Amino acid sequence: MLICPRCQAEHDWTAELDRCDACGSTVLTCRLGEVECRDCGHTREAVRDDERPGDLVPSGGAGPADAGLSQEVAAALSRVLKRGPIR
Repeated sequence: MLICPRCQAEHDWTAELDRCDACGSTVLTCRLGEVECRDCGHTREAVRDDERPGDLVPSGGAGPADAGLSQEVAAALSRVLKRGPIR
């Protein structure tokens, strides 16, 4: 992530970063609906800022959460398949 120097000087932009629930680290990796802390290995479900827990659809449903995951998987497959065979 890049933060412009002016924004860095004007406010505490680090306060807005996502943090690990277990250790407080900001070194997080998000992949296919899961967030993992690179420092301690703790994992949690990925939730977008615009989603609230009440908006999530149980697994197997066809709601907004599943549609977003489907699009993410389709984009990942498209990237991989366009590269051709791995040598």
